[in-house]
Amino acid sequence: MTTTMEPPLVVGVDGSAGSLQALDWAVDAATRHGVRLRMVYASRWERYESRLPPDDEPSPEAVAEERVIAVAALRAQGRNPALAVEADVLPEEPLNALLEESRHAVALVTGPSGRGTLTGLLLGSVSLSVAARAHCPVVVVRGGEANVRGAYGRIVVGVGDPEEAPAALRFALREAAARGCGVEAVRAWRHPVHQSADHYPLPSDDAIEHEELAGRELIEALREPQREFPGVTVHRTVYEGHARQALIDASATADLLVVGSVRRRRGFGLQLGRVSHTALHHADCPVAVVPQE
Repeated sequence: MTTTMEPPLVVGVDGSAGSLQALDWAVDAATRHGVRLRMVYASRWERYESRLPPDDEPSPEAVAEERVIAVAALRAQGRNPALAVEADVLPEEPLNALLEESRHAVALVTGPSGRGTLTGLLLGSVSLSVAARAHCPVVVVRGGEANVRGAYGRIVVGVGDPEEAPAALRFALREAAARGCGVEAVRAWRHPVHQSADHYPLPSDDAIEHEELAGRELIEALREPQREFPGVTVHRTVYEGHARQALIDASATADLLVVGSVRRRRGFGLQLGRVSHTALHHADCPVAVVPQE
């Protein structure tokens, strides 16, 4: 029964160049991790068509939708004929459909935008909303050709607050183990402008103290994930300044940038921090947003 099957890797397709690039990335990822690939095309036309009187001929919209998903299936099978692939057209708004898919997926892959200027803006916002609200990790495939192709052999992961870090680190190391590459773990720190009088007194060289503290926090955050994936080489980087700038700079020569995002059980709106938001808009490589409740 399908209910006993392992969750699939889900990729959203719409026929755009960006979604086809995301599809290729998803095929390779599903192959690396040994999971089946599920392609979905969320279409409002399917819902509207069901309300219209039956006709002998399918509408042009329905024909176009079937063509999109058929082309995607052929492309996936052509890239890896041995991969288990399924395809579906969902009669839902794209955001609602992808969020529902994320409940039963190991990860969800999307492109950065869709077809056309106005549509591109709409689907760009959908990708952002999915990354901010999905129940599973979301990979937005963006960046340069070499980055998307995985030419650098390096995954970068931002190590933020303790509540964000565990899931993101495990995702990064698991992906590195599947790829056979290394990980650069980045922890940023900033020199405090003002120290409270009732706080412990800072040493004479407080900058060194804060840098060493960031280094110890990074080592501690990595302790358990490295035990789970002992074969992955991890390089630790402590950066003075804004974390988002450090990660954007590092993404130029990375195959994947991984960031964490805390999901508040009673949160509303986009549950996405500044670092994740900046990465999704400006990174030079694919970005994985990993939720941590």
